[in-house]
Amino acid sequence: MSEFYEKVKERMIRYAKVDTQSSNHSSTVPTTMKQFDLAYMLEKELKEIGCTSVYLDREKCVVYGKIEANTEGKPLGLIAHMDTAPDASGTDVKPWVLENYDGSDIVLNKEKNIVMKVSEFENLKMYIGQDLILTDGTTLLGGDDKASIAAIMTMAEYLNQHTEIPHGLISLAFTPDEEVGGLARDLDLVRFESPVAYTLDGDHLGVYIDETFNASQANVHLKGISVHTGTAKGIMKNAVDIGTEFLSRLPKFEKPQYTSGREGFYHAVSFSATCETGEIVLIVRDHDPVHFAQREDYLRKVTESLQKEYGEECVTLEIIPTYRSMKEVINTVPWMMDDLIEAIESTGVKARSEAFRGGTDGSALSHRGLPCPNLSAGYENAHGRFEYVPIQSMEKNVEILLKLVEICAR
Repeated sequence: MSEFYEKVKERMIRYAKVDTQSSNHSSTVPTTMKQFDLAYMLEKELKEIGCTSVYLDREKCVVYGKIEANTEGKPLGLIAHMDTAPDASGTDVKPWVLENYDGSDIVLNKEKNIVMKVSEFENLKMYIGQDLILTDGTTLLGGDDKASIAAIMTMAEYLNQHTEIPHGLISLAFTPDEEVGGLARDLDLVRFESPVAYTLDGDHLGVYIDETFNASQANVHLKGISVHTGTAKGIMKNAVDIGTEFLSRLPKFEKPQYTSGREGFYHAVSFSATCETGEIVLIVRDHDPVHFAQREDYLRKVTESLQKEYGEECVTLEIIPTYRSMKEVINTVPWMMDDLIEAIESTGVKARSEAFRGGTDGSALSHRGLPCPNLSAGYENAHGRFEYVPIQSMEKNVEILLKLVEICAR
């Protein structure tokens, strides 16, 4: 047990109790005002632990802080998100600690008979002998991404207490709405100052991400002609039939449930229609930019084919870019990955790369000009009632961050 153990445990538990769930059904910024509850807490705490340039954007709900350079080392930015996912309740979270986990099923809630079974969550076997922060099985925990915030704040406090440790400028930022596609869009890069950064997010200790999906949303608008069924022959155009035919032309096995690794897919998010009108919402994903462009082009070809059959006004396609893979940007600064891998492995953790089957804040930030790969936060089973955080993973992430600081100061 290191000197960071109690610090990260206390912070994780304290942050977890703050409801910061974001919303897919809100147009406000942030999508839920309760995210400010944690933002105000972090603003106050950054000042208390000695950070400078502490600032809370009271319109955008972004928290900033800095640790000023004491040497001519490379600058370093660290970013984590404050919100939790809408997939499970984040209200009245009751975190508790199971010490020295023995590898058996875990009773989260005896009264409601909620049990986390090893047969269903085999990742538990990796944490035998460690100490787990869990919930009572009625809410998510919020380790995604509060485990990252706990590690960053603990690292910052340590550096401010140990001014003899050499480091360049360290810029910190905590952002809202990542779970609902916010992608750090309101992060002020001028105020942030560091020209490079790492996000902290994701499960499994030691995993780093320098590649994400390319992503778009495709909206298929359907327009039919409705007349009485008794006189419909040769006149009716049923938007339900047109939409069904569109979906039937998508490759059957290029869907999320049939793909893994670097395989891309089409995913029908929703399909609603009457005879007269309808809409299909699809998401398109692929790691390879060429294959991704081919996927978007295939949707255009399907649309054109159905237009020839039913009329141009009956099927129209709108493709909206969502995010792009960070890979092409990260490849221009290879030292960032070299430094991160060295930092991870110097602490005795095996560094593992994953082509992430999703997007991160770093995806968008990289294409805004801030190269931003990702270091895992170390939580498990995110977005659900069986989420947990090994305290030792957060403890180790503090060590990794401090090592990264040391490498950047060279």
